[in-house]
This record gives sequence, C-alpha cells and structure tokens, in this order.
Amino acid sequence: MATDFFQQQDAARRGTARLVLLFAMAVLAIVVAVELVLAATMGFLGRDPETNEIDWSAVADPRLLLLAVGGTLVVVGGGSLYKVAQLRGGGRVIAEELGGRLVDGSTSDPVERRLLNVVEEMAIASGTSTPPVYIMDGEAGINAFAAGFAPQDAVIGVTRGAATTLDRDELQGVIAHEFSHILNGDMRLNIRLMGLLHGIFLIGMIGYFILRMSFYSGGGRSRDSKGALPIMALGAGLAVVGFAGTFFGNLIKAAVSRQREFLADSSAVQFTRHPGGIAGALKKIGGFVTGSKVENPNAPQASHMFFGRATSGFSAMFSTHPPLGERIRRIDPSWDGEFPELPPQVVGALEAATAPAVAGFAGAEADALAGADLENAVTQVGQPTPAHVEYAAALIGRLPEPVVEAAHEPYGARALVYALLLDRDPGPRQSQLAHLKAAADDGVYEETVRLAPLVEELDPRLRLPAVELALTALRALTSWQYQRFQENLLELVEADDVIDLFEWSLQRILLRDMQVSFGRTGPTRVRHRSAGAVESSLAVLLSVLAYVGNRDRQAAEGAFAAGWRVLSLPERRLLTHEECGFAPLDAALVELDQAAPQVKKRALEAAVACITADREVTVEEGELLRAVSAWINCPMPPILGLPDPAQ
Repeated sequence: MATDFFQQQDAARRGTARLVLLFAMAVLAIVVAVELVLAATMGFLGRDPETNEIDWSAVADPRLLLLAVGGTLVVVGGGSLYKVAQLRGGGRVIAEELGGRLVDGSTSDPVERRLLNVVEEMAIASGTSTPPVYIMDGEAGINAFAAGFAPQDAVIGVTRGAATTLDRDELQGVIAHEFSHILNGDMRLNIRLMGLLHGIFLIGMIGYFILRMSFYSGGGRSRDSKGALPIMALGAGLAVVGFAGTFFGNLIKAAVSRQREFLADSSAVQFTRHPGGIAGALKKIGGFVTGSKVENPNAPQASHMFFGRATSGFSAMFSTHPPLGERIRRIDPSWDGEFPELPPQVVGALEAATAPAVAGFAGAEADALAGADLENAVTQVGQPTPAHVEYAAALIGRLPEPVVEAAHEPYGARALVYALLLDRDPGPRQSQLAHLKAAADDGVYEETVRLAPLVEELDPRLRLPAVELALTALRALTSWQYQRFQENLLELVEADDVIDLFEWSLQRILLRDMQVSFGRTGPTRVRHRSAGAVESSLAVLLSVLAYVGNRDRQAAEGAFAAGWRVLSLPERRLLTHEECGFAPLDAALVELDQAAPQVKKRALEAAVACITADREVTVEEGELLRAVSAWINCPMPPILGLPDPAQ
C-alpha cells in the first residue's frame, strides 16, 4: 500500500531525529576517543624524568575532559554549521558545485527542451513550483539529483549522459524519482547529512595537519624527534579518531540513503504508472560502460543525493544506493537479469526528440469526468497520478506559445504576472498600466501590454499553471528586482480597492515561493500537534470556503457544518463576513503552517468536505484550495475535472 504524503512528512521528521541521535552517539564516541588521545599525550609529556613512567592520572583531569568535550563540540558543531550555512543558498549552490549549468528556459536544443518539458509537466502535476534545471555537460554517466532545503528552492540536476541516452519514458521515470525526494522531505535530510559528516571529517583533518606540522618542524630529524614524538602521536591519534568517525558516519549515511531510494523508486512508479520507464533507466545504467558514475570532485560528499551510485567504492557497505539488480527486481519482478549493452559512443550521439504535442485535454479532460475529483485531492497531496501528468502536459499544450516563452525568462515572467492581474474594468486598468509604465523595469511594461490580450483569453484553469511555469524565471531576479516586483504586485492588486479570490490565490502562491527562494523565511517548526490547538484558525478557513461557494447564508452554514464534522471538535458556528476576511485568513494560514502533518491533513479534508457540500466545485474554489495547500506546504496536484467556463 502506498504511504501518503503526510505519513512521509512525519517519517522524514522521525528520520531526522534518528539521524541526530545516531550522530550524537558518534560525537560522544569521538569525545571519549579524543579524551584518551589527549590523556595519553599529556601523560607522556608529564612522565617522571627519572623513571620515565607515564603519568596516567591525567586521564581523570577534569580540565582535560573539558578540553576534549569543548574542543570536539566546537570543531564538529562549527564545521557542520559552516557547511550547512555554505549550502544555505539552496539547491543552486549544490548544483553549481557539481558542475551543473542552468538550462535556459528558452533553449532550442532538443535534448534540453525535452528535459524541461518533462520537469515542467511533473511540477504542474505534483502541485509544486517548477524547479530550475541544471545539466552537467561534462558527465557521460546516467545520473540525476534533486537538491535544496525546501520545494521552493529545489533544483533538478541531470547529467548529459542521462539527458541524451534515456528515452522520454525513462527520463520521466528518473525525474519522477527526483520529485519524490522533493515531496517526501529527503532533500533537507541530505543537506544535514553533508553538514554533519563535514564536521566529523574536520577532526581527522586537524590531526593530519598537526602530524604534518610536527614532521616538518623537526619530527624528521633525530635530535628533535624525541620532543616532537608526542605531538606527532597526538596528530596521528586525532587523524585516526577523525577518520574512524567519518567511517561510521558514512555507514549511517549509506543506511539512511538506501531506504529513501527504495521509496523514491516506488513513488516514481506510482506517479507515472509505467514501471518500464524507471526500470529501463536502471537497466541502461547497468549495461552502460560509464554506468552512473559522476566525475566531478565534489560528487563523493553529495553521493547520497544522486539517482544512481555516483562514486565507486571497495565495499557495498558504504554504498548510498541499494544494489542495481535489487532495485530493478522490486520494480520489474520478471527481469531476466540481463543488462542491455550500450556502446560508449552513444553518449552525445542519440538524437533527442522534443516532447510530443498534446491537443486538448488527454485522459483528464473535464468532459470525461462526472465532476471535479476533489474527494481524492487530499490523498493525492505529494502523490500525483499519471492522470495528473497527462493533464499537466495538456495544460502546457493549451497555453499560447508567446505565454510559454514569456514564462521562461525573467522579464517575460514578470510581465505575465502583471498581465494576469490587470483589471477588466477600464478605470482601474488604466491606473494599473500608468503605474507599471512609471515603476516597472525597462521593457517589462511593453511586454505586459503585448501579453495582455492573450492572457485575457486564457481559460481560467490555465492561469495558475502559467504562474507556476513562471516561478523558475522569477527566482532569477536580483534582490532589488524582487523588491520592486513585490511592490508592483501589491499596487496592481489594490488598484480597484477590492481583492478577488484569484488575486489572493496568486499572491499567496507567489509570496510563499519567493519568500523561501530569496531567504526571507526559514523552515517552519511544528508548534501545534492537535486540531484543537488551531481550532480558531480552522474556523476562519472553513468560514471563508463556505462563503466562497455559497451566496445563501443557510447554505454557507450547511457547508461549514459539513467541514467541521470532519474535525471531530466541539461544535462551532459559521463566522461573520467581518470575522473571516483575507487578513484573518492570512493569519490563520500562518498558524496552520505550524501544525503537525496529520493536523494539516485533517484541515484539508475538512476544507474538501466544506467545498463539496453543495456537490458543485468551481474553478475559484479549486484555486483557493490549492493556494491554501501551497501556503501550508502541502503541494496539491491540479484538481481534475473542473468545469469549463466556456461550456
């Protein structure tokens, strides 16, 4: 049975706690070892000059113990914090360290275009912002990775070998595997692994440095060797302790990573419902002369992030990935054990086809569904289905080409968002355009005017997907550009003194994504572990949803009651309009974002019950629900079967 998104979030938190516990035990063992090394060194230096006996009483010296504890914690803790801070820029920093090159959204290269199409489809299908894509041009091996602290700053990296050697189904399976890491909270765990291992490794490096310094300062000359011997012994002891700590740290890293790889393989099959895709990619790795090896010198420290085993080793004990054959058999039990033989010259020589054009809505067309598939929306959080992938491809296919092109570069992305916010009423619209002409960056105003007629004709179901496509380009803004963009956004929204549902939804999705991307907000800590702890916030959320879908007060009360029953909380009344405007809703979502995953799940289930109480679901209700879900970090796939306004 598939494990849902909320269980995975809980599992990721428990996994982090276990990881911290294991490394705390490793650090404790290092402290003891450092204490013994220091005691032996001090005992040797303080030996009796007449009898030459070592003074072992130094072991019990509390000052020495304090030095061992304090020094180890400073080195390990400081080294770990430094490494994590170094990676604070998110997945972009890791991708660049691994030799990745950002793929231009307007690229005409067929290999890169196909790769971007697959990533964009998977992002829209999973309800996450489209991550920037990096290609590792110098890497012939078949591999990929996802990196970042949160979905909003995640990146996808793909080797040139994978982009050219895999067919579209296989590439889609690999990308789905990486999206599983994004959705299941593995990326933050991976970065913490890198930081903790770096701190432990520093102990060994300090010992190695002391050893070299003592040798070059006299350890190699006989007349000085007697005095330098204890210092050399201290350096050698610390080197052994540090590298032993790294040894066990790598064992922990390997054990944690292997389990997450099995889960990501399983999720990839669930996302695409095509086991042959990811199984085919794994088989090609096995039959390819380069395999999944990554040559970049920074690959070993990031080995646990890759799709396949990126580095070679002498023992499977340290492998961050399960054996290739075992992974394949879990996906394809009928596999005969033979790997397809691929010549090395295939890398760079395969002709990559662009994504096939999709006309209309594929299997997810609204006409094929009796109604919006909202009942399954919560179980599909973080778990997109093949229908969502087809639906996403169809959405992209229905967007006008100028809109898609604009979404892929920073100037056009800003203009696209501005055009979406232009009012239909001529009065406010003129005011908005006048503001943009004076305040927008050069060229953005003209691009907004050019896109406006196309945007006005968009099917409402295409508006949020267009914004999601633009998020990658918007992340490329400078801090100054971001600040001006944010100010212009607010000015456009407030131009008519009324904020409608779409404007609010667009603002929340953009704000949430860009705050994280520009480092304006950090990870959310769990403060509320029961629905009762956020009862007031839940009342605001359900009241807003009840009013959105029902003009009649009595019908709104019925919808609110239907949602509230899901929560199993003491009975409450529907709030008045004044008690549940957009400002109270914003405050409520901040509180709900600090709730435990299972509380968030119940909140979304209650929201769905509230919306479906009248058995009708509008595009506006669907957009609002997805905006709420995005704000509380529960990526919801598109809601299939929303009504077509043209019908």
